Amino acid sequence: MSNLVRWDPFAELSALQKQFFGDDWMSPVKGVNIPTTDVYTKDNELVVEAHLPNFDQKDVDIRVENNALVVSAERHEKEEDKDKKYVVRESSSSFYRRVALPERADADAIEAHLDDGVLTVRVPLTPLPEPKKIAIASKAKK
Repeated sequence: MSNLVRWDPFAELSALQKQFFGDDWMSPVKGVNIPTTDVYTKDNELVVEAHLPNFDQKDVDIRVENNALVVSAERHEKEEDKDKKYVVRESSSSFYRRVALPERADADAIEAHLDDGVLTVRVPLTPLPEPKKIAIASKAKK
């Protein structure tokens, strides 16, 4: 009998993922939720949806810089409680995404809405030009 074992080139990578992120590496990392961001096109629009629970409209900043849409959010909480042993309790959360805009994006007509913790940014896209038809000529007979 042979004791051959099939070599798995990704076994070490898988072990590292489990060590750092646990068995389900898409789950929250060490109790921190990583907000999801979806980017897709629909009806001549580039749509960016960022899930920002617990962020208010005043916490969110949206800009166009160097042909990219930049979405950032920052939230700070401060609580003072004289009955507990600490004087001030502070926490903060932040979010940052940079999405490259295609050349046909209309940066002047971008709209954004924050509803129920979901930020939706709509970037209108100019329609693609119609393909140019090239006529095929035949060689004239002599």
